[in-house]
Amino acid sequence: MAVSFSGAAKAEVCRTLPQKKCCALAQCFGILLFCNSFTGKGIRIITESREFAQCLPKLFKKAFGISFDTLPDEDAPGKLVFQITDGEKLSAVMSAYGFDVNDTLALHVNLPIVEEDCCKASFLRGAFLAGGSVTDPVKGYHMEITTTHRSVARETEALIREILEFTLKTAQRGGGQVLYLKQSELISDLLTLLGAPVAAMGIMEARLEKELNNKVNRRCNCDDANTSKVVEAAQEQLAAIRILRDRGDVVKLPVKLQQAIAAREQNPEASLTELAAMMEPAITKPAMNHRLKKIVELAKEAGS
Repeated sequence: MAVSFSGAAKAEVCRTLPQKKCCALAQCFGILLFCNSFTGKGIRIITESREFAQCLPKLFKKAFGISFDTLPDEDAPGKLVFQITDGEKLSAVMSAYGFDVNDTLALHVNLPIVEEDCCKASFLRGAFLAGGSVTDPVKGYHMEITTTHRSVARETEALIREILEFTLKTAQRGGGQVLYLKQSELISDLLTLLGAPVAAMGIMEARLEKELNNKVNRRCNCDDANTSKVVEAAQEQLAAIRILRDRGDVVKLPVKLQQAIAAREQNPEASLTELAAMMEPAITKPAMNHRLKKIVELAKEAGS
């Protein structure tokens, strides 16, 4: 099964495991506040990322010294579910973040946990791994992280604004609070902060490729338009020449106009520049344009 762009980004983030306990606590905090369920009755984390599933037990061991009560079979297809239901383990996790196991209705980002810059980045890694996604840039630019806690969304947005100095947009979806970005440069900056520079580069490469394709398309459209104009002008000139020949007026014209008529008749698809080079002696493009316009004007006068 092919790995999605979002899955590849998460796999890249998982390659950076926190070395310090404070960063492990911060990353687990991000995971818990953006996971499927974090209450006094239990913790439930669901993911499709095999890499995240592999590093999750290590993170909880380093942060809290505890293991999950329910572990998934990593070889099983589909979603992987991790759970903690043991009361003592839940109490230990809650107290690590200053929460009461009996009062988890108003969870928020406890600022002392994300005081250091390294811990801020670790927290955001956890938030992205548990509740985030990023669209394949070939299809569009969109990155988001979702939580069920309103205050957590607000405080996480403030945290990102503090670090990267830009604001995420917010929305509500199915009872969840969504933080999202749609600008390629900002998505790239956030992915780099999270530890996914390859994915960030993929965003920028896709953007550059789109810009190049757009330039090529604009150039082709412009060339097509110019070609149409050349064809229309040539047809008008040939029609004028036929009128003058039917009236026997061509032989009465100045030699330079007779040269222009012969060149156009023999080269109906040639551009002005090409026709100008055929004159004896060669002339400029504006001069050639002037001769052909004169021929068209003479034909109109003759037909009026």
